[in-house]
Amino acid sequence: MSTTDETGAVQGTHQSGHGEESTPTVEDVRAMTPEQRMMAGTETDDIYIVHRRDRFPIRGTKAEKRAERAVSVCFVISGLAGLAFIVCFCALPWHWHLPGTPQNFRFYTPVLGGLFAAVLLFLGIGMVLWAKWLMPEEEVVQNRHDAPTSEEDELMTEATLMVGLEDTGLPRRKLILRSFVIAGGAMVTLPLVALIGGIIKKPGDQLLHTMYRRNPKLFPKTQGRVPIVDQTWRQMGPWMMDPGSIMTVFPGVRPNDAAGFNGLTDASSPVILIRLHPGQIVHARAGQANYGWPPQAPEFVAFSKICTHAGCPASLYEQQTTRLLCPCHQSQFAVLEDAKPVFGPATRSLPKLPLDVVIGDDGKQYFVARNDFNEPIGPGFWERK
Repeated sequence: MSTTDETGAVQGTHQSGHGEESTPTVEDVRAMTPEQRMMAGTETDDIYIVHRRDRFPIRGTKAEKRAERAVSVCFVISGLAGLAFIVCFCALPWHWHLPGTPQNFRFYTPVLGGLFAAVLLFLGIGMVLWAKWLMPEEEVVQNRHDAPTSEEDELMTEATLMVGLEDTGLPRRKLILRSFVIAGGAMVTLPLVALIGGIIKKPGDQLLHTMYRRNPKLFPKTQGRVPIVDQTWRQMGPWMMDPGSIMTVFPGVRPNDAAGFNGLTDASSPVILIRLHPGQIVHARAGQANYGWPPQAPEFVAFSKICTHAGCPASLYEQQTTRLLCPCHQSQFAVLEDAKPVFGPATRSLPKLPLDVVIGDDGKQYFVARNDFNEPIGPGFWERK
């Protein structure tokens, strides 16, 4: 038969070893308190509580409240870190800028990563402290068996869950419950913000153009044609390059303030400018015969640096074979065939930038982009019609 001690815990519903077992009836279980049912249920399922102690037998002590506040502080910090993540996701600058302009965009990803780590860290610390400081201390031993589930077992399992909920302290510790909801809400919300936040704003036509697009307002002297510059903002001219050389160039959209808001912010803009050797002839694709410079017998050609396979920089140039190589997956593009892919996984030619020259204030010639690319950059967008 089952007996209870002065704390009301059920003792002796099972005998260890090969002794005779005594299982309480349904009437016995219904007459028990939830604590007694839980204790009886553990022994019925061959789970023996070796040690069980409430960390705060006297409820509402100062020590208990201090522990409760410490756990709640961890959950609140986790929730605040989640709120800061959302604010930084929306407000921090993230557009790429050319070296030489403010580089504060580089903090965007580390800040978001740090805040998300803080959400997980303090949520985890709070849950560990909750279990360590507030929930009952307990040691159990369980024996394995394959007995079918009876109605008595179901009642005692239900009681075990109810007592487990009571052990968490949630029904009476409202401060922890509220702070846990804050932390848990942040944990659930942040992945949604990261996944959905980037597609809320309509892209407009930004996928159809690069910063080589004509801009008469910014460049009235060149009829809107965008200057071509190197990484130091120096405008490139034909006289700056030797035969067989290459240069990575960018649209010369200059910053007009300390923050560089009108600086280069588009990662689709890097271009490889190539000066061919005398006598080398480019077999241009249809509609692009005059894209090089000079238009009649091009000595200079410019192609997008972004590989059309996976977006890596196709920046290795072999003068002898006049091939551009992409180091990531070894795609090769024949420059004299308008950057046609001749080896590797790339299947589409590198987009070609139409070149032109203007006379600068010093009387020298400088390159400008006559128009934007007439085909998509890289691998991440569909073919234009």
